[in-house]
Amino acid sequence: MSLSFKFGTVGSPSGTPRKPGGTVGAIAFSKSIGLDTLELGWVQSVRVSEATCAAIKATGEENSVALSVHAPYFINLNAEKDEWPKSRKRLMDAAHYGYLAGATDIIFHPGSYFGNDPAEVLKTALPRLEGCVKELQKNGDNVTLRPETMGKSAMLGSFEDALAMSKAVDMVQPCLDFAHLHARPGDGSMNTYDEWSRLLDRYGKNLGTAALKRLHIHLSGIEYGPKGEKNHLPLAEADLNLKALFKALNDFGCGGRVLCESPIMEEDALTMKKTWMKISGEKEK
Repeated sequence: MSLSFKFGTVGSPSGTPRKPGGTVGAIAFSKSIGLDTLELGWVQSVRVSEATCAAIKATGEENSVALSVHAPYFINLNAEKDEWPKSRKRLMDAAHYGYLAGATDIIFHPGSYFGNDPAEVLKTALPRLEGCVKELQKNGDNVTLRPETMGKSAMLGSFEDALAMSKAVDMVQPCLDFAHLHARPGDGSMNTYDEWSRLLDRYGKNLGTAALKRLHIHLSGIEYGPKGEKNHLPLAEADLNLKALFKALNDFGCGGRVLCESPIMEEDALTMKKTWMKISGEKEK
């Protein structure tokens, strides 16, 4: 049997050779070291041709590497009226070209509260997100949009926000960044088996148990302060309790993808894979 989770990196692994280089090289390199998913880091802008997308898609299929896209950072579902069209275009471009490149999931940062009440902000964010999804459906861009759980308390992107978006809008599911969820409260909480279990229980109750089999997870070590996330760290330098998290994921019958955002990307991604196999007892076929 294959593993319940595929493991990979957000952005090309640092060991990707210069030739063929690019995403095509990153896919082949990931496969060669035992990783089977890759998130394309289109975090500054979306600048790819349809021909490049076709090559990425073909390479992904050839190597059985599942692809996703991290959309540009500058997306904000709560942007000012005159700023929103630019934000929207970034998300739509990532989704359209991502779909052409064979990506099934488009991860994005939902934005900022700008000091407003989260419930009020969602009244702006949800209709905008729904408008994006309707256009994607019309164009046949069949992807899942995934608002990421964010690591700072001032950001739109609490676990509750991500659930609310996913319940309200078709084709939307959370991207669970467990490092961010741990950093966001700023006090070292969200780092125990019981806390993760409660979160997964709520996830299943709100979005259905089938959604637990299709999780999209970002993971790394993380440094944080009272306001939340400061920066990503290698697993060995951080306090994130990986074993407790994986035990909870295993006990809830979870599956999907785990994408590593540690500074030592592929090294920690392979550590995560080994840890998962040990805790779940699963073996690669």
